[in-house]
Amino acid sequence: MAGTNGFSVSGYGPRRRGLWSQLSARDSMVRRLDWPLLFSAIALSFVGSLLVWSATRGRTELNQGDPYYFLFRHALNTGIGFALMIGTIWLGHRTLRGAVPVLYGLSVVLVLLVLTPLGATINGAHAWIVIGGGFSLQPSEFVKITIILGMAMMLAARVDAGDQVHPDHRTVAKSLGLAVLPIAIVMLMPDLGSVMVMAVIVLGVLLASGASNRWILGLIGAGVIGGVLVTALGLLDEYQINRFAAFANPELDPAGVGYNTNQARIAIGSGGLTGTGLFKGSQTTGQFVPEQQTDFVFTVAGEELGFLGAGLILLLLGIVLWRACRIARETTELYGTIVAAGIIAWFAFQSFENVGMTLGIMPVAGLPLPFVSYGGTSMFAVWIAIGLLQSIRVQRPITA
Repeated sequence: MAGTNGFSVSGYGPRRRGLWSQLSARDSMVRRLDWPLLFSAIALSFVGSLLVWSATRGRTELNQGDPYYFLFRHALNTGIGFALMIGTIWLGHRTLRGAVPVLYGLSVVLVLLVLTPLGATINGAHAWIVIGGGFSLQPSEFVKITIILGMAMMLAARVDAGDQVHPDHRTVAKSLGLAVLPIAIVMLMPDLGSVMVMAVIVLGVLLASGASNRWILGLIGAGVIGGVLVTALGLLDEYQINRFAAFANPELDPAGVGYNTNQARIAIGSGGLTGTGLFKGSQTTGQFVPEQQTDFVFTVAGEELGFLGAGLILLLLGIVLWRACRIARETTELYGTIVAAGIIAWFAFQSFENVGMTLGIMPVAGLPLPFVSYGGTSMFAVWIAIGLLQSIRVQRPITA
């Protein structure tokens, strides 16, 4: 029964309308999610769990006698990553824009901790912090996100405010300074693979920002000169030099590092069109390919799922990149465009490098395949990136 003021006698009319507005807003947000992007990422993680399971179920020296050990942990990592994605969407990329100084500071502190006695060396890279209970953290994965957010915040500030058409030289220089500090720390670990990804992210961010082409050409030139100097001054570890030498000339096979790529090509080549069948790959069950649950997980797909199964993984990765490109194009703010572009550069290069090193067309760099490889920190980071992409899409104007 309504009173003379038009509200219900009980006084709950406005509250009910408010609740209805909240529910409608949530329904609108759900409908505006990029579902092809989300389903592709979920499908990649699901396929990855099967490949990780196949690669580790017989590895008693790794799975502590439990064939489901890595399967459970991979699923747990995916679940945590999915929750982080939801939290990122709920907070929104614009809210995180204001928290960039704090996030950047935390990421720098974490990578610095790796250089202390708290750091641990895994597969030749002193890039980890062992937490305990079998869990470890690779802070460089989070640095990728903070570099994207930090540079986007600086480069887009005056453009989104309408003060400039493109970021000026001073702003570009400041944003590069922000990126250089964590990259230099990661280089000291040394974690060359992560440094390569971060360098590509920086280029992708600058290209999307509309910065002068002189900065792009200058950075490429500086990268070439820096690579020559790093090699000439002996700043790379021996295992890293051997990896590049084996890539340039597989017949040299210094210190046996060419063994990984040779076995990887054998595994992929033996899969044929349809593969040998899940859990039936001789290279995989025979444990001939090292690090097959992480860096070389694509070899499991090539052998056991064949060309079609491996092609499906590449197709799903392609859909993720396609949807990310569409989100970057449709957003009306430069900040969102730059964030999306940084994620695109990250996913594209890391996927190409990971698959390329298993095929022998890229040097071994110790990078995981996004969503597929086993690894908690990398899984958390890529799902946070998906959350950023979804937030950019959800918060864009309806008319965009």
